[in-house]
Amino acid sequence: MDRCLDERDIGCPFCGERITVLIDTSAGSQDYIEDCQVCCRPIRLMIDADGGELDGVRVDCAS
Repeated sequence: MDRCLDERDIGCPFCGERITVLIDTSAGSQDYIEDCQVCCRPIRLMIDADGGELDGVRVDCAS
């Protein structure tokens, strides 16, 4: 299986720092939690992807 990985910089909604996340676009649209690499607080990532192409990344505070 061919994996499509896309590296994106996002802003942490808690501390405001720019962090880099690696997104597997072959998995399609996704909604998951990843901890900020700076402040360790949980960030909700909402990934829009189709056919291995990344359409958008939205972030929010995870509760």
